[in-house]
Amino acid sequence: MLKIFDEKLNGFLFVVIFPFLLFFMSYYGFESSYVKLKSMEKAPDFMFTSVYAYRVIPNFLMVHVTDLLNSFINLFLPSAKSMLLKNGTVFYHSIFLINSFFFVLSSYILNLILKYKPVSTLFNSNIKWLVHLLAVFFIVIVQYVPTNCDCIAIFFYLLGVLFSLKYYHEKKTSDFIFLCLTIFISTFVRETSCLNIAFFAAIFIDFEKLKAGNFKYIRETAFLVLSFVFPYIGLKLMIPQNTSFFEGVYFVKNFTSPFNLAGLFFGLLGFYFTFRLCDDYGKLILKKYLIFSLPYLGMITFVGLFWETRLFLPLILSGIIVAFHQFKISIPQQ
Repeated sequence: MLKIFDEKLNGFLFVVIFPFLLFFMSYYGFESSYVKLKSMEKAPDFMFTSVYAYRVIPNFLMVHVTDLLNSFINLFLPSAKSMLLKNGTVFYHSIFLINSFFFVLSSYILNLILKYKPVSTLFNSNIKWLVHLLAVFFIVIVQYVPTNCDCIAIFFYLLGVLFSLKYYHEKKTSDFIFLCLTIFISTFVRETSCLNIAFFAAIFIDFEKLKAGNFKYIRETAFLVLSFVFPYIGLKLMIPQNTSFFEGVYFVKNFTSPFNLAGLFFGLLGFYFTFRLCDDYGKLILKKYLIFSLPYLGMITFVGLFWETRLFLPLILSGIIVAFHQFKISIPQQ
């Protein structure tokens, strides 16, 4: 009984408390020089009049959590209001609360993934905690670009990865349905949801069998594509904007700015580091993952900024997951 309690306590400390403290320090221990979010009194107008308007769920939470937090402080913490405002506006505190909530949920889902059919290395719980904390550090370090959507998007992405892995091994229709729902909902958060399709395709689709005319799992992949395309097109139709797909083209800037080049090398080296941790089968999966992720990579190359290293985070987390997952336990029947 004491041993079980000790394991649960350690799990709570490593999965919830320690990651939260790291996240707290990233928001209040130092100030981002990239986005002046800390001094904003309310959500900037461009969040509702640009491509950011399509991020419906984050924007909804951002507005209503700010109002609720402001009311809560005025009603229950009036004496502490001046102290709170010294460390950021109510809007900034609300963004922190939203992001920290989904960050802790992401840490929990990541823990479930690492415990689900891991490689033998992770049978040592100490090593598993180190791998988990490595992934957490990657999530925390990219918070120098704080946004209202990335932590939510990472949570849904990891949830989709978990359902993909469970469907790979157990072939339960319910897991595939939950994966479709996850992609559908997360498209209202951020376009990162399309990477769940790339991850699914990477672990299920075999190029050699495709050449031989075996198109098994193409149908499932098509369902996932529809789960992304329907809400994506629906958002474009329901929320018309002057800039429907991007705000600007930053291709030249990405390869001339030293900051953007540093961000690019961070993404490349981070993914290469996880690639080196994989066995041959894991490396094959990551190669396919990169191929299926080309539309996403192309978009961030042209209309994203490499210095926003959060854009590379799903790829790095995927590399860590693939490196420490035992795929050969159950290979899909072809």
